[in-house]
Amino acid sequence: MKTERLRIGGIPAALYGEPADRGYLFLHGQMGHKEEAETFARTACPKGYQVLSIDLPAHGERRDRGEELAPWTAAPDIRAALDWAGHRWKSISLRANSIGAYFAMLAFDAPDRALLVSPILDMEELILTMLSRAGATEGQLRERGEIAAPFGQTLSWKYLCWVRAHPLRDWTCPVRILYGGRDDMTARRTVEAYVRRHDARLTVMEEGEHWFHTPGQLAGLRGWEEMET
Repeated sequence: MKTERLRIGGIPAALYGEPADRGYLFLHGQMGHKEEAETFARTACPKGYQVLSIDLPAHGERRDRGEELAPWTAAPDIRAALDWAGHRWKSISLRANSIGAYFAMLAFDAPDRALLVSPILDMEELILTMLSRAGATEGQLRERGEIAAPFGQTLSWKYLCWVRAHPLRDWTCPVRILYGGRDDMTARRTVEAYVRRHDARLTVMEEGEHWFHTPGQLAGLRGWEEMET
């Protein structure tokens, strides 16, 4: 499969597949990197697509640069990638994981098609849930500015306020969601409510987690991609 490494305004990117007039933008999740797109590209490219993937701030080639993975840093990078793709493709679809899907919903007016794996659909709810798990309150977060949670996340009052001030875009495109029945980041009721509001299609892998990583989970993910691409 043809693979090209490039930079989009300084953002490390990878482009998979032969030239085409339609493509997918692939966005990884937290702790991910642009090369994760290669497996998806092996499904999408034979169907006439190219796949473009970027490293989000503080990830992949952008680690240890003092960057911050936040919506106000990620969304402009995604818009830059969309602008690049818009000059080359007639049709832009999306394949995104976890927080990458959340960032895409802030940056993308509407893809032609969206394939979302374990998407974060309500960031405010997630932050408040993590606060509760950390044994802290919203008032304490407001007073301190930041709270370091015992599970490795730093919760930020600035982040919570930004999220509340910037609601997600309402997409009317076909949305397909793969959700793990044991996902501990997004509640099942939240996913089901989103599906009802947007007439999306939901596939639940009951044995799946937020991060699909076991051989069985990955096989299910590949099968879902093959069916929905």
